Amino acid sequence: DDYDHQYYEKGLGFNHDYDREQQVVKDHAKPLIKVINRCIKFTFVQPVKGNIRFIRPSDTALDKIYNINSGERKEVEFALDNTPAGQWQIVMEWVSNGKAYLYQQEIFIK
Repeated sequence: DDYDHQYYEKGLGFNHDYDREQQVVKDHAKPLIKVINRCIKFTFVQPVKGNIRFIRPSDTALDKIYNINSGERKEVEFALDNTPAGQWQIVMEWVSNGKAYLYQQEIFIK
């Protein structure tokens, strides 16, 4: 039986993610990401609360997740001291002004 019994739940999850990605576009809420020296800085358009995942496509053992809460500020910053150089996928999920957002971007850390 090749039928995926989780088909409906997966579809609902996809729709939820798609809606949050579209909210970023609709609200012009794409965060600015800058890697300077061994530090990464995220600048949002509004204060945020959520999480940021660093995903290493070549080695999932290196994946990291950080909870974020910018308070009244619009910036969040992390030191990259223990983060190996190379290609990373950044996945940001946050809530701001009662709206949920999802944004993904690839970065290269030197």
